[in-house]
Amino acid sequence: QLQLVESGGGLVQPGGSLRLSCAASGFTLDYYAMGWFRQAPGKEREGVSCISSGGGSTNYADSVKGRFTISRDNAKNTVYLQMNSLKPEDTAIYYCAATSPLLFRLCLPNSYAYWGQGTQVTVSS
Repeated sequence: QLQLVESGGGLVQPGGSLRLSCAASGFTLDYYAMGWFRQAPGKEREGVSCISSGGGSTNYADSVKGRFTISRDNAKNTVYLQMNSLKPEDTAIYYCAATSPLLFRLCLPNSYAYWGQGTQVTVSS
């Protein structure tokens, strides 16, 4: 059974950092492009960052450029999102997702077929 499990969310003060992890089971990640998405209350799910299957290409939403870094360790079957300089507007449920490597550059939720359950990130003082 193909499964993605996110971890690492929590409550952090503005300016703080968190590292999210997304572990896969039931399949190997190295074929898939991966993405991190988020959904805040009352808002649509949006792409945060995506990474190609080999890890050589990445893209980021303008709102997180320079603060977030996506990476992957295919040997550990895990994708990460390092989040620094967090702001209250980063508060959301964060999801990881997998898709065909051909769809990597779109980084759009409707291009991703496999999803985790999400992890809550709250940035507040």
